[in-house]
Amino acid sequence: MSIGMKENRADARSAEPAHGVTFREAFWVWLRVAALSFGGPAGQIAVMHRILVEEKRWIGDARFLHALNYCMLLPGPEAQQLATYVGWLMHRTRGGILAGGLFILPGVISIMALSWIYALYGKVGIVSALFFGLKAAVLAIVLQAVIRVGRKALKNRLMLAIAGTAFALIFFVGTPFPLIILGAGLIGYFGGRAGLRQFEAGGGHAAPGHVSDAQSLLGEDLPAHARQEAGASWRIAAVWLVLWLVPVALIVAVLGGSHVFSQIATFFSTMAVVTFGGAYAVLAYVAQQAVEAYGWLRPGEMLDGLGMAETTPGPLIMVLQFVGFMAAFREPGSLPPLLAGTLGGLLTTWVTFTPCFLWIFLGAPYVERLRGSRALSGAMSAITAAVVGVILNLAVWFSLHTLFGQVRRFEAGLLSFDVPVLASADWIAMALALAAAVAIFRFNAGMVATLAATSAAGAALYLAGALPGPG
Repeated sequence: MSIGMKENRADARSAEPAHGVTFREAFWVWLRVAALSFGGPAGQIAVMHRILVEEKRWIGDARFLHALNYCMLLPGPEAQQLATYVGWLMHRTRGGILAGGLFILPGVISIMALSWIYALYGKVGIVSALFFGLKAAVLAIVLQAVIRVGRKALKNRLMLAIAGTAFALIFFVGTPFPLIILGAGLIGYFGGRAGLRQFEAGGGHAAPGHVSDAQSLLGEDLPAHARQEAGASWRIAAVWLVLWLVPVALIVAVLGGSHVFSQIATFFSTMAVVTFGGAYAVLAYVAQQAVEAYGWLRPGEMLDGLGMAETTPGPLIMVLQFVGFMAAFREPGSLPPLLAGTLGGLLTTWVTFTPCFLWIFLGAPYVERLRGSRALSGAMSAITAAVVGVILNLAVWFSLHTLFGQVRRFEAGLLSFDVPVLASADWIAMALALAAAVAIFRFNAGMVATLAATSAAGAALYLAGALPGPG
């Protein structure tokens, strides 16, 4: 018995990765990262950099930023994909599933609970007042995101021009996001390949420290599992495409294309492919489609959902679960509304995040072999600049629908955009938004504290009779 036990221990030690971090240790580290994942993608990436690079020294700065660059090029939430990438680097596929899955788990639970509360009590005056206060702070937080990303990305006049062009094309012309991101990526790719200094990467959201790849536990070498052949890539693609698309096909086949579950499955699956530029770009796209095209939500309700995502751990993209919940809750068919909403929210989460694992597990092995590529760095720099324009578009769109009760569509030739009806200005919302901006930019108030303060202010205004009851 003792000999067998010794052999088992020896086999376990030989099976451990060369860097020495056990899967059990990784579980607790990723759980800690998930619990601290407040503050949107910028804050989440900063947390990962501090824990994974500076504290644990799992990987070095160069490798961390290279992984971030790749995730910035992908559709979907870059912070969750970055966690999946690093988890894959450390412990192969199961490590990526662990890291990426834990990263979203707190948000899934929190947003589901808040969606139930919103569906049951959202029209109650005091609850509506709390969310009214949230909206004002969200505007300031989105503006802060524009500035944060802009400081990193807009290092020269060319990057400023790319950001300005992206905003103009999105807001004034309505050019699809994929075309803008693709164009920026191509410009950056060829600019980087040509060695132009304007396209040199200036880092990511997280400030680089002083940990070299050689000083990290993973080291400088290419991991063995990153040397996969084409056959392995086809198997990975097949598995994750089945997990993603087979449920979608079954839902459409059984329920029909017009059923709300079919619409949720197909819309958010399409969104997972065509929305580039990170969480804020996804939110801008979904807000316009869910509110204007499908009518699932009103503009104010989209902001309520974003306020929920801002106050809970996990990716901001978890707001999509709220959208799916409310869409199914309002069109439950033969199901109880809360059950339909729950299933709609979980379906949204599944089709949103399953492709994220596909992009990482399929692409990361090849991206690891491209470290140091000028062309890839140039593409990332240009796309990040375009993302600034995307985020600015989101800030303007949300501002119009929060600070004004009415907007009208202006159309002239190629131009087509919303303009506010000045007589419908909401002065209370403007005052709260200004107060939130002062707290964040002047006094460096934390995001959670600012959201709590504006929510409390909304409740106080309602109790004082300054806000009308829910309509």
